[in-house]
Amino acid sequence: MTLSLAAKALLCGSVAVSLLGCQSQNPVEPTNETLQEQQVHIPFEKYTLDNGLTVILHEDHSDPLVHVDVTYHVGSAREEVGKSGFAHFFEHMMFQGSEHVADEEHFKIITEAGGTLNGTTSNDRTNYFETVPANQLEKVLWLEADRMGFLLPAVNQTKFENQRETVKNERGQRVDNQPYGLRSEKNGEALYPAGHPYSWLTIGYVEDLDRVNVNDLKAFFKRWYGPNNAVLTIGGDINADETKEWVEQYFGSIPRGPEVAEPEPQPVTLAEDRYVTLEDKVHLPLLQITYPTVYARHPDEAPLDVLADILGGGKTSLMYKNLVKEGIAVQAGASHPCRELACEFQLIALANPQNGMDLGALESVIDSTLAEFETRGVNADDLQRTKGGIEASTIFGLQSVSGKVSALAAGETFYGKPDLVQEDLERYRNVTAEDVMRVFKQYVKDKHSVTVSVVPQGQADMAAAPQNFEMPPRQIPQQAQPAETVETVSIEDDFDRNVEPAAGPAPTVEVPEFWKTKLAPAIDMVGVTSEETPTVTLTLNLEGGMLLDPMDKAGLAYITAAMMNESTQNYSNEALSNELAKLGSSIRFSASGRYTQVSVSTLTKNLDKTLALLNEKLFSPAFLQSDFDRLKARMVQSLQQSMRNPDYMANRAKELVLYGDETRVSLPSSGSLETIANITLDDVKAFYDTFYTPSHASIVVVSDLTQVEVASALSFLSEWQVRDYEIPTFSDFPQYEQPHVFLVDNPNAVQSVVYMVKRAMTFDATGEYFLSRLMNFPLGGAFNSRVNLNLREDKGYTYGASTSFIGGKTLGWFEAHANVTAVNTVDAIKEMMKEIKNYRENGITDAELQFMQNAFTLSDALEYETPASKVAFLRQLLAYDLPDDYRDQQTMMIKNVSTKELSELAKSQLNIDDMQIIVVGDAASLKEPLKALGLPVETLSLN
Repeated sequence: MTLSLAAKALLCGSVAVSLLGCQSQNPVEPTNETLQEQQVHIPFEKYTLDNGLTVILHEDHSDPLVHVDVTYHVGSAREEVGKSGFAHFFEHMMFQGSEHVADEEHFKIITEAGGTLNGTTSNDRTNYFETVPANQLEKVLWLEADRMGFLLPAVNQTKFENQRETVKNERGQRVDNQPYGLRSEKNGEALYPAGHPYSWLTIGYVEDLDRVNVNDLKAFFKRWYGPNNAVLTIGGDINADETKEWVEQYFGSIPRGPEVAEPEPQPVTLAEDRYVTLEDKVHLPLLQITYPTVYARHPDEAPLDVLADILGGGKTSLMYKNLVKEGIAVQAGASHPCRELACEFQLIALANPQNGMDLGALESVIDSTLAEFETRGVNADDLQRTKGGIEASTIFGLQSVSGKVSALAAGETFYGKPDLVQEDLERYRNVTAEDVMRVFKQYVKDKHSVTVSVVPQGQADMAAAPQNFEMPPRQIPQQAQPAETVETVSIEDDFDRNVEPAAGPAPTVEVPEFWKTKLAPAIDMVGVTSEETPTVTLTLNLEGGMLLDPMDKAGLAYITAAMMNESTQNYSNEALSNELAKLGSSIRFSASGRYTQVSVSTLTKNLDKTLALLNEKLFSPAFLQSDFDRLKARMVQSLQQSMRNPDYMANRAKELVLYGDETRVSLPSSGSLETIANITLDDVKAFYDTFYTPSHASIVVVSDLTQVEVASALSFLSEWQVRDYEIPTFSDFPQYEQPHVFLVDNPNAVQSVVYMVKRAMTFDATGEYFLSRLMNFPLGGAFNSRVNLNLREDKGYTYGASTSFIGGKTLGWFEAHANVTAVNTVDAIKEMMKEIKNYRENGITDAELQFMQNAFTLSDALEYETPASKVAFLRQLLAYDLPDDYRDQQTMMIKNVSTKELSELAKSQLNIDDMQIIVVGDAASLKEPLKALGLPVETLSLN
């Protein structure tokens, strides 16, 4: 199911809401028994400053943290033709310092305060947000107010040029250098008329970014970033009266900006079918059919969302049945993404080349699927699945303050109503079968659409139909020429904005109280009982995973887990998926790295029914040949497609360089084309019989149930037969006498993926590995690290650069990584090497040590908020058999570590001569320039 704007935010699993007995601003604690009878609301208080700034406060004292969101009602839809990408560009500029905050200090201040931050831009809005310990709230408000009211004096040509290069790198990394990356741009150009605000991507056209100057950007800020076009939302462990005083102090004197009219919806229609062909670096041809529909919160939006779920929402959908299960497509689905001005109904399928069908034949299957739906109609389970999913995702949303804040901000920004959750629940609960059939006939059946065919380069004849649409030459109006000088407004205050507010007393943070037990027959279980939401989040971990694969059948654990998600002895694949969907529950088997994992999430009231389905899936798999053949074919096609992805190629190269080509750990969890070909269904059955056993099993659970209640619910596992097995270790890895450059060819790539790697320490919680991660933080572990500030902020070579130590039980490595502009590949490598060498030779500074210590210790307030974060903590506790107080030990180590100790670690762990360099890029243009590094350059072929 796909939902719109605030609706989609309010109902998705990562968004939090609160349950109330009635519409009130005072939270009421519900019991599980009365939950069904209550309405769902987010408690809030809303008011407006004299300058037009809307302020929303939400109190949640369950964790000692606050989340602040400033949403400006400006996205790419407010841009002028010829000046695309400005809203996104300004997202970057808002982190470049303001009059009273130095360049690059915003990230540093928040990170050092133990918080996290970011900003995002969409077609319709831009937001900036921080999550920090509760005692840091005043500091966040000071920072956000400074860039709202005092940004322009700090904006200069140098910063403008730097961030323009960063935005270009972001476009290169996410759009131009990615398979299918241009699909959305081509679809928008064909679907919307020239000049329509949705006819270009949020990131914009490079030619527009090159055309404008710093004054254009300043003019855009003055037009749209006034307090009267913003919503400030603050949630968490706050004192409302104190917060209001701070809001008035820091934001109250900022003058209103120009008046902003609410945008009018601009849905579109098509007079004819439009076909577009995109030749790309892909193995799997893709077909996307898009019908224009309505706009966000139009009465027909909800039934169109339900229609999308019926047609293409997972294994119960018609597209799955007709395309994926039949082997015609590797993936297929339907969605109804909605935005403020217009919505789109999309049908998407990744073709399976093994069936020999071109995209025209695939389109015919989709057409017949639509015809089947019209004949079949809407059944009761279709609607029950939708309503079950909405209820579950809403209640799971109770788990995050940031989610509640984001939902309130979206509701206010777009509709002037912060709390829309109950209204949206009712919208979807009230959808009828007749509504769904009506919108199908009104917007989809026999209607004109845009069909985008993405085909391998040189194979345009595979397209669904010959291209009949070409985007006309862009007409750039005169006003798109560079702007003149932009004046700044003087603001007077009765306090000194140069003074950074001091933090309040640090909140007391304690590791969640957890229980441990042994579940018969031999399963270690650890859990947290939390009454914040009536939900259960459970993981069953079987140690071994891919390490148990025979080398010549790498991928066996992966495909076995995939088969466990398929048919059982008593349920078809579709029937089991249907039952889970009606409950709003999920059960998923997966195998990655050292573990096979079973992830379960459910409302507590549905736990018994969900566990009954887990019992069925775990102990009664059908292992049908038809399921196996389909999954194996899909794995093959997915691997072949992955080899067109530069980031995947770089990770494959990294594994080969670190571990050679003759060991299981040098291959991905899913194996290689050669090893997958060797796997049979009998191998899967044997793997299940041998390794799906409790002898190396553990369970982590976070719920509102007691230890006794959880153990009772899982008592069916007591009949599980114990069969012991050994987990192999690996050690015979390549040895290098000197650094090499391993070059992987990605022809005509606009960016290069660069890694510098070496094998390093395995995981420990209180030893050298842990200290090395502390040591690495100033080098490449934070936004304000040396490597990132050099390559991104100073040079503009990359969208982001980092270094890290990564360790598991038996393997560990160090890596430095960046995706860099192709022409800057060699210079970027030199700068990475320079920063690592300098850090090794001169060590960490006192200021960097203090920065690291504050960031690591103060962030504890954010560590245990959600069930997912609690599960991660408990899994690590079990996986490494850590003492219960290991977090306390780590805190003491952080506080007491010295610059000398960390500098000595840098000397021992960061020797450039031990590192190998990997470059995935255009070999024809890079091979000779890379020789300037003075190292052997070897071409590396991937399998």
